[in-house]
Amino acid sequence: MINAGGLGIIASGGYAPEALREQIIIAREITKNPFGVNVMLMHPQVDEIAKVVAEEKIAVVTTGAGNPGQYVEMWKASGALVFPVIPSVALAKRMERAGADAIIAEGGESGGHVGELTTMALVPQVVDSVNIPVIAAGGIASGRQMLAAFCLGAIGVQVGTCLLASTECPIHDNYKEAIIKANDTATIVTGRSVGVPVRVIKNQMAKKYVEIEKTMSDKMELEKMTLGSLRKAVHDGDCVNGSLMAGQVAGQIEKIRPIAEILQEIYNDYLRAKELIC
Repeated sequence: MINAGGLGIIASGGYAPEALREQIIIAREITKNPFGVNVMLMHPQVDEIAKVVAEEKIAVVTTGAGNPGQYVEMWKASGALVFPVIPSVALAKRMERAGADAIIAEGGESGGHVGELTTMALVPQVVDSVNIPVIAAGGIASGRQMLAAFCLGAIGVQVGTCLLASTECPIHDNYKEAIIKANDTATIVTGRSVGVPVRVIKNQMAKKYVEIEKTMSDKMELEKMTLGSLRKAVHDGDCVNGSLMAGQVAGQIEKIRPIAEILQEIYNDYLRAKELIC
């Protein structure tokens, strides 16, 4: 990603603090370009992760699943630009007051932890509510969708699901194949009943989870089902019991390709779409 024209982001969610530091060192060995780290605020060692990011003087910090306000000053003091991912106007305003340099407005079409608003509804409302740049995320995997985001007032886009099916993505091949096989209705949101909504590809685990949620008969059972489920998908390739996080655009992904090819196609599609309406 970093060497293919995009701003590459290291996902810290699956790493212990020192393991994340090792990944940062590896990234610096393979590129001279700036890159970022995403800090998952629900990480059990988030305080330590946040400190590693500051100590390593990362160029850009993005955050997910929470409010990073307590860390913003530390990151900015280290020289980082801070781009919180937000699901609502209220949190966007809070992040601007906290010193965020830009906002990533992510609609509920995205994979992983999601909010309730769609990208189409969220982005323009955030753009109109803050005075810092807004980056659109959620439901973007083509140039047409990128152009739509720009029309809504965004200055850039964040893509994720389409990169899961890249040659370079270090997830299990079974996970990639699940993305390729997905159609427009392949995803489902679990965890709404416990306040942690997550969009995943429907499988045995997700369907059972939603059934238990409907009755709310056993919250402990829900916790047991999701414990380690992302690792099962990413590392073990378990497409039955693993958490296959993916956005609704999974239905647009048709094959596994190099990241450079994916990004180039998005850009070319953007130019074609722009020419048609301009």
